[in-house]
Amino acid sequence: MEAEELVNGDGDDLEAALLSVDSQLEEHHHPRSIRRFASNTTSQLAIIGSNLCPIESLDYELIENDFLKQDWRSRGAARIVQYVILKWTLCFLVGALSGAVGFFNNLAIENIAGVKFVVTSNMMLDGKYWRAFGVFAGSNFLLVIFASAITAFISPAAAGSGIPEVKAYLNGVDAPHIFSLNTLCVKVAGSIAAVSSSLYVGKAGPMVHTCACIASILGQGGSRKYKLTCAWLRYFKNDRDRRDLVTCGAGAGMAAAFRAPVGGVLFALECVSSWWRSALLWRAFFTTAVVAVVLRVLINICRSGKCGLFGKGGLIMFDVTSEDVPYHLVDLTLVVLLGVIGGIFGSLYNFLLDKVLRFYTLIHQKGHVYKFLLAASVSIFTSCCLFGLPWLASCKPCPAGLAEACPSIGRSGNFKKFQCAPGHYNDLASLFFNTNDDAIRNLYSLNTDTVFQKSSVFLFLVTTYFLSIISYGLALPSGLFVPVILSGATLGRLTGILMGSHATLNNGLFAVIGSASLLSGTMRMTVSVCVIMLELTNNLLLLPLLMLVSLISKTVADAFTANIYDLIVKLKGLPYLESHAEPYMRQLTVGDVVGGPLQVFNSVEKVGNIVHVLKATGHHGFPVVDEPPISDSPVLLGLILRSHLLVLLKKKQFVHTRAISSIDTTKEFSADDFAKRGSGKNELIDAIELTAEEMNMYVDLHQFMNTSPYTVVETMSLAKALMLFREVGLRHLLVIPKSTSGMPIVGILTRHDFMPEHILGLHPCILKNKWKKLRFGRLSMVKIFNDLRDWFKK
Repeated sequence: MEAEELVNGDGDDLEAALLSVDSQLEEHHHPRSIRRFASNTTSQLAIIGSNLCPIESLDYELIENDFLKQDWRSRGAARIVQYVILKWTLCFLVGALSGAVGFFNNLAIENIAGVKFVVTSNMMLDGKYWRAFGVFAGSNFLLVIFASAITAFISPAAAGSGIPEVKAYLNGVDAPHIFSLNTLCVKVAGSIAAVSSSLYVGKAGPMVHTCACIASILGQGGSRKYKLTCAWLRYFKNDRDRRDLVTCGAGAGMAAAFRAPVGGVLFALECVSSWWRSALLWRAFFTTAVVAVVLRVLINICRSGKCGLFGKGGLIMFDVTSEDVPYHLVDLTLVVLLGVIGGIFGSLYNFLLDKVLRFYTLIHQKGHVYKFLLAASVSIFTSCCLFGLPWLASCKPCPAGLAEACPSIGRSGNFKKFQCAPGHYNDLASLFFNTNDDAIRNLYSLNTDTVFQKSSVFLFLVTTYFLSIISYGLALPSGLFVPVILSGATLGRLTGILMGSHATLNNGLFAVIGSASLLSGTMRMTVSVCVIMLELTNNLLLLPLLMLVSLISKTVADAFTANIYDLIVKLKGLPYLESHAEPYMRQLTVGDVVGGPLQVFNSVEKVGNIVHVLKATGHHGFPVVDEPPISDSPVLLGLILRSHLLVLLKKKQFVHTRAISSIDTTKEFSADDFAKRGSGKNELIDAIELTAEEMNMYVDLHQFMNTSPYTVVETMSLAKALMLFREVGLRHLLVIPKSTSGMPIVGILTRHDFMPEHILGLHPCILKNKWKKLRFGRLSMVKIFNDLRDWFKK
């Protein structure tokens, strides 16, 4: 069959487009080779973890073909009940395993970091300061190198927090190894090592990715390799069910990190999920409830002292309960001010982190040695800051009438002795020489307004703010939540100290509000931030203040930069579809962005032609068109997927003539044959061996093509098509002509056709449109005021 002048614009493969099948074969003989078409400037490669990887799209559309319809009709009530039970059973397993992993992570971090601090403190008590520094810096160095090595050599996809990858996956972007067993193991071990090494990185982001991995592995639908082929598991062999389970896993990860079940559900809804419905809400809530129960049971076991140092500080939980939180008008003014400051500092944080990540990406491209050198340099610099800066603070006498020991030796607390004389403590060491969790707990402490000096808190704020920026982006698992909470708490504490007697709120409550402010300023979450902070602090009375500061901080920060995860998604090159259409998309039609040409198939197609096209392209969907003499005029019959074509070729159910087959497909095929394989797993055309005789035979596609694909007319606005594409979760959107004469299809829209880079590359004049989205960080205030003045003159 000759190539038609049609678009099969699937952006899921490694090729943006093809000029023609024949020219492609002449230039590239491997089916996965890259071939760019001038009209599409977007890439099908993205940075996953710390490596460049090919990406594909997920297909959440239910395929409706004659074969699968017949399979669904044959299912009885018992199989439907099995399917429902399986959904809830997997949610329970995700919750239970997430709670267990969250507990294990905290148990390991508390003990590894705790032993390090105890040994170092004991050496300092004996006056062996240089030896203490050597042990402190050396242990941190080894932990960082271990985390970087297992990440670089075993699973590069485990680098970073993983939240951008999870967010992109739930938006419909798939990449190899993001949810593999290796990634899961490296994420757990690497996160423990990185957080224990005193780097200013968090464990919440890695926990979200870890629990998403658990959900994805459980939702793979079984494994022939490990002989897990139970008939029940095959119900989950589709992208839609896996998406829902990964969403529950993401919420469970946040719940396990902060012991915040409701906050975990809201985080999944507000931050990572692109599709949400009430049924998913119930399952996500059930999953996080299981996490909370498992954590409670395991923590109670540790209260007997069987978990080493764990339980002294406890799972991250900052109890700042107060019988009353009185605040007056002046306090509301300060909260508003703190919201504005948090928004400015949050947007600056995002801006600086974006620049640092771009720089780190250039270093990572040079190889493993440079990754290790970068990680080692940051580790040594951090150890020098944490051990050296407390020497700048003066020693203070222990306050009288304290409930806790002062100085606190060999344990967490507000009163670290460091180099001070007996009966004195170093307030800066109490913040630096602790785990991040214990430092946050010290800042949140009530009735400690005189414990920390103004200069110490300011120095700690500057240090943690910039160390958290340079620590993220290394080739190891690392999160942003806890460092941002810590920096925000320090900012709030400093605000409370500076206000002094002008405020009625104590400094510990200001620290809580400061954390919410900076979180909203960097991540642009409001509802989930409020609930997570309430569950962290066990203080419902703070809700009005948290709501106010979060809204103000987000509003201010939105004027300057995008939220941090959107910036990282864009930096990684992930083709994420936003929930809104850019204004310029309303000026364009879908016909303005499709290009071509590519190949289509007949309803009864020659085997050799199918093999020829599959080897020449990496596309995943092909229109099926009947032409004369088979039909009176060209007719679009549907869409056939690449994976389904590979199944047909593998089964070799061919016919000798170009006629509709009489083969009973229910006997030769099963629905399991066409089930979607796991994430990153694809069949290869080269693995199928066909004889010369078989290449000249035909395949009947009638019962296996999607006879009702989503279609739009070529005059539809691009903005409207984007909303349809995103809300339904499509992989292919067929564009049909407005007139009935000629070919019945104009092209196929895929995810990459909606990317701004592709659209603006085709229509650069849009860049001059005054209605494009504005950000204060990109345009000067003078230009904005001038535009407004010109508008009013009109």
